[in-house]
Amino acid sequence: MLAGVPGQHAPLEFARLSSHQQRLHAEEFFRRIRTRRTVREFSPEPVELALIENAIRCASLAPSGANQQPWRFVVVRDPQVKRRIREAAEAEEKENYERRFPDEWLEALDPIGTDWHKGCLETAPYLIVVFRIDYGVEPGSERRIKHYYVGESVGIAVGFLLAALHWSGLATLTHTPSPMGFLSRLLERPPNERPFVLIPVGYPAEGATVPVLSKKELDEVMVVR
Repeated sequence: MLAGVPGQHAPLEFARLSSHQQRLHAEEFFRRIRTRRTVREFSPEPVELALIENAIRCASLAPSGANQQPWRFVVVRDPQVKRRIREAAEAEEKENYERRFPDEWLEALDPIGTDWHKGCLETAPYLIVVFRIDYGVEPGSERRIKHYYVGESVGIAVGFLLAALHWSGLATLTHTPSPMGFLSRLLERPPNERPFVLIPVGYPAEGATVPVLSKKELDEVMVVR
């Protein structure tokens, strides 16, 4: 179902900032977000569930096609379920690295140093599995409700989620094992939901390292006309 009342509008809540405040806010956000890195070594240290809940609240505020909000965030904290997810993910990834991936893809991954071992899926205190809802189902019937711009909408929501988790002082990894059908099975999701990304969340392990990488400069990614 769509949220809101058809045809009705309400006053926009918008805080107009001074130019000085705008620059301060922009610079502070950049300082914080630039330290966000993909982490593959997690501490088992507990994390407050309230932090996860708040980040998902933020993600659920993302814009979506026709405001259909075609996403589901499944939070996994049960050690047994995390273990089954790890085992299934490693089985797929082992096949990928040893047989499916073309040489070009393996060469592209080489500087990052990844392989099929995914111990972080079990070590991190939480896994957030984001599902895309490809179509709605009308309550009490089997009639499908078409969803629009599902991939774009869920992608934006995941961006919100990663930013909110980082702002809360937590580390994340975006993992997309292929194929991901095992997540639907293990988490008992309905047919209209498909896995989009698997995100371990927690604190970095003591002594965790990340690859030395560079990002493109502004003039390489921005065009002003």
